[in-house]
Amino acid sequence: MTNPTDAPSPVTVIGLGRMGRALAAAFLANGHPTTVWNRTPDKAGELLARGATRAGSVEEAVRASPLAVVCVSDHDAVRELLDLPAGTFADRVVVNLTSGTSTQARETAAWAAQRGLAYVEGVIMAIPPDIATERAVLLYSGPEEAYRAHEATLRSLGPAGTVHLDADHGLSPLYDMSLLGIMWGVLNGFLHGAALLGTAGVPATVFAPLAETMINVVAGYVTAYAPQIDAGEYPAEDATLAVHQGGLRHLAEESEASGVNAELPYFYRELVDRAIAAGHAGSGYAALIEQFRRPSA
Repeated sequence: MTNPTDAPSPVTVIGLGRMGRALAAAFLANGHPTTVWNRTPDKAGELLARGATRAGSVEEAVRASPLAVVCVSDHDAVRELLDLPAGTFADRVVVNLTSGTSTQARETAAWAAQRGLAYVEGVIMAIPPDIATERAVLLYSGPEEAYRAHEATLRSLGPAGTVHLDADHGLSPLYDMSLLGIMWGVLNGFLHGAALLGTAGVPATVFAPLAETMINVVAGYVTAYAPQIDAGEYPAEDATLAVHQGGLRHLAEESEASGVNAELPYFYRELVDRAIAAGHAGSGYAALIEQFRRPSA
């Protein structure tokens, strides 16, 4: 006989943009009774056809389930939507998957605490089609007890990549920004390279396999540099910053000569120039961490 406590727990999804609809669909696919709410009701159509229940108001949506997952435009919208009568959130947990900064997350968490709201901040490191697949990574921060109470439900969104980081609500968006910074850095490097080779008639599809090989090589540098950064020591085990300085000069010159935007290599070279001026000519590339730790002028 099946224990009734093993039945999938009800969940509410507030916000039905592309990501919100993907979240609700994942809960439904895993058997969770799912209530949905959106400012524009017609976005719920496909979810209703799959068994979701549409709430008539945010308050009704929150009261419908022990867990409410919010995914809307920004933190201002989160606070506006959750400004509900006292008692609405009794025995309920809100998980906010709305993008924002660590400061915004901590401010919203303080706002929630004033209202007695059990609040967990989360970030989604995936695009909507990857939700509920092995590629989805979701990071959470906030009170661990509140997270653990609904961890099984939340794993519907990322079966292999659901992680609680810390009690600090700001930590998950800080990870988000740090990881997205890597993504943009890698993609911009690839696009700049494709633009360079494009001046010689080389298609990006021809360049891509070698670019991917280089990206994998750089991944190894990440592992090697991390302990150097933590120790504050930057041995030049692969090349000195002086060597990198010369290479970046060539990249900037090549870009200009080819008629390609040279801002990116000049920015990189400027960082290296500053590090060398600070005495790191013989250090490894990880010494640039000291430049990134300084506030912008």
